[in-house]
Amino acid sequence: MRSRGLFSRCALILGLVFLYVPILSMIIFSFNNSRLVTVWDAAHSPTLKWYVALAANEQVLRAAWLSIRIALVASTGAVILGTLAGVALARFGAFRGRLLLAGMTTAPIVMPEVITGLSLLLLFVALQQLIGWPRGVGAVTIALSHITFCMAYVTVVVQSRLVGMDVSLEEAAMDLGARPGRVFFRITLPLILPAIASGWLLAFTLSWDDLVITQFVAGPGSSTLPMVIFSKVRFGVTPDINALATILVLIVATGIAGSTVWMRYQQRRRERDVLLAAAANL
Repeated sequence: MRSRGLFSRCALILGLVFLYVPILSMIIFSFNNSRLVTVWDAAHSPTLKWYVALAANEQVLRAAWLSIRIALVASTGAVILGTLAGVALARFGAFRGRLLLAGMTTAPIVMPEVITGLSLLLLFVALQQLIGWPRGVGAVTIALSHITFCMAYVTVVVQSRLVGMDVSLEEAAMDLGARPGRVFFRITLPLILPAIASGWLLAFTLSWDDLVITQFVAGPGSSTLPMVIFSKVRFGVTPDINALATILVLIVATGIAGSTVWMRYQQRRRERDVLLAAAANL
């Protein structure tokens, strides 16, 4: 047992080192004074000039703002559609078309992104020829594409939460006279809210850093941040890319920390309400 515990700790440490040492080195080199991204300039002190250069780079700033807008729209749309699909799969039992719905909602997870991007491009071209919308490819087609594959992840998260939830709470509310809509908004929705928040964060992250599908459905003037970074990497990485990546890591870390604190607060609040209700019944 002791050797098993030692092995587990060593495996955990090696895994953390493998994951986070490259990120830490990238953050350190973002303060490097040299233009070489892999050689530390020991003759000069650390500098913030690459962050200043990044702030003056209009191409990167425009791409970052476009990525943020698309990610916000895509994650919100994916949460709405994914939550509805998750509720249908977890609560509606065996209905006609259930197998088809389950397959369609999970297909984007296992489908290669190249095939997904190509099929979406062909779909948008066919729609433009038939009904005249969308007019070309751009931010709208990128957002619709991101909703398509992000919805699958939200559906899985919400469905898993609903399957593990106690159905007797909803049944008790309906026994007391509440209608299904009221039960959903007053009972079900608050209980699955942590799963919805997790799905939204996951969808936002997936939309933010998607590259393959976006390249198929993006048009002139609609280059997202991953596309700009990839184009720069092909001609050689510059230190301002390290600065940009450091800022993204800090934003993601802040979001994860904030969501963790919020979910813990909600969990403690629910536990406190349960204890107060049990004490009142006594």
